Amino acid sequence: MKNYITDAEFVNEDYTKTELERGEYENCTFENCNFAGSNLAEVIFVECTFDNCDFSNAKLLNTSFRDTQFDSCKMLGLHFDECNPFLIAFHFTSCTLNFSSFYKLKLKGSRFSHCNLEEVDFTETDLSLANFTECDFNGATFDRSILEGTDFRTSFNFIIDPENNRIKKAKFTRSTLAGLLRKYQIQIEN
Repeated sequence: MKNYITDAEFVNEDYTKTELERGEYENCTFENCNFAGSNLAEVIFVECTFDNCDFSNAKLLNTSFRDTQFDSCKMLGLHFDECNPFLIAFHFTSCTLNFSSFYKLKLKGSRFSHCNLEEVDFTETDLSLANFTECDFNGATFDRSILEGTDFRTSFNFIIDPENNRIKKAKFTRSTLAGLLRKYQIQIEN
C-alpha cells in the first residue's frame, strides 16, 4: 500500500541523505529542500508547491506532477519527459531549468515566469496557450513543437523556425521577431 500524505509542510529537508518516502503527496509544501540527484521515481505530487528547492539531476522516472507549482527552484538537467504524462501540469516562477527536457510532453496552458530555459529541449512538445513571461531561451530547441497561441512577447533569446513548428496565433513583439527569422540570415535594424 502506498503512503498518502496530505497538507504537510517539509522545510529544510535534505533528500540527498535520506530519500523522500515513496507515495502520494497532496496539497503539500516543500520549502528549502534538497532533492539534487535524488530518486523520485513513482512519487506522485498533486497540487504541491516547491519553494527554493534544488532538484538538479533528480531521477523522475514515472514521477507524477499534477497541478504543481515551482518557485525559485534550481532544476538543472531534469528529464521531465520521463515523468508520468497522465494529468501532468506544472507552473514555474523564477526557476533555473537549464539543460532540462520536456520532449513530447503535452503542457498546454503551462506558465513559465522569469525562468532560465537555456539549452532546454522542447522537441515535439505541445505548449499551446502556454505563457512565457520574461524567460531566457538561449540555446533552447523548438523542433516540431506546437506553439499555437503561446505568448512569447516578453521572452528573449529564442530561435523558432516557423516552417518546422506550429505557431498559429502565437504572440510575439517586433523586438522578438528576429528569433523567428534567424534561419533566413536577414538583417533587422531598429
